[in-house]
Amino acid sequence: MVSQTVPTQVSDFTVLPVSTDPLPSFPNPTAHYLYIRPQDPNIPHPNAPRSLFVANTPIDATLLHFRGLWAHQLGGLRVERVDFEEESRKIIAEAAGKTSNQNEASKGKKSKKRKRGQLDPDEQIENEETRLPKPWDRELRKSGGSAVVVFVDRTSAEAAMRAVKRAAKMKQLLTWGHNLDGKIPRLGLERYRAHHKLSYPSAEDVQPKVDLYMTRFAAAEVARTKRLARLRQVPDEDGFITVTRGGRVGPARIEETHKMLEEQQERNKGKEDFYRFQVRERKKAEAGQLLKAFEEDKKKVVEMQRRKGSLKPMS
Repeated sequence: MVSQTVPTQVSDFTVLPVSTDPLPSFPNPTAHYLYIRPQDPNIPHPNAPRSLFVANTPIDATLLHFRGLWAHQLGGLRVERVDFEEESRKIIAEAAGKTSNQNEASKGKKSKKRKRGQLDPDEQIENEETRLPKPWDRELRKSGGSAVVVFVDRTSAEAAMRAVKRAAKMKQLLTWGHNLDGKIPRLGLERYRAHHKLSYPSAEDVQPKVDLYMTRFAAAEVARTKRLARLRQVPDEDGFITVTRGGRVGPARIEETHKMLEEQQERNKGKEDFYRFQVRERKKAEAGQLLKAFEEDKKKVVEMQRRKGSLKPMS
């Protein structure tokens, strides 16, 4: 039974209680509360009129859970798909990227500037064909997450919302995961047994994916090298040449550096005494060299006199 103190409405959300199946570790049924309202996104979306927004989704929520909830307990309505919170963010990001590309195409300009980390289509390597097998047989949601339940049409979404309000008003406790035994992977100990098995895939399953990944990686490296070569040679729409790494080989760069250094020294000739302190430093260095040469000459004269005094004439 649902507690009579639980409200049926919180702000614009309708509170729908559902019961979870008892577990061996906790054999008592537990009530979980879903908060449901019609979808009203800040950015208009064509699927919004036929969608419901559900907050506080259980961590084990799947598409089959929501389909079974409305198909068997809330009026026999059909759910087309469910966009969970993480998936919705990806969809929004992809939609924003498509809108940006369409805007650039409508302006008739193709931007040659690329954000750091963005790759050409030819440089895409990882996808479903190259990804390693997943180590989990099903995904779990974060606690207190949300989801958008999309129905087949607007009429079904409106009928689904009426059924939710009617069940909440009657304090009807629905069953979460009704008739799903054997249709989805089990949780608990069976989940971790499957995880241990999936964490060690066979070489026959992994080797083709590794080979395909390395082939695409090599092709992407070639495509990247060609793209950088084009950027070094062709100016962009503003007339600038993009500076990139990996231009020439080492010896060519060294020879060019020596040549540029010699040219710089030739250009700097006659400019050594441009400032007064440079003149003073030069004269001071010249005086030091003269004094050093004088001291050396004195030592040579003394040494010669010593040698001459030590000689005795033969009689």
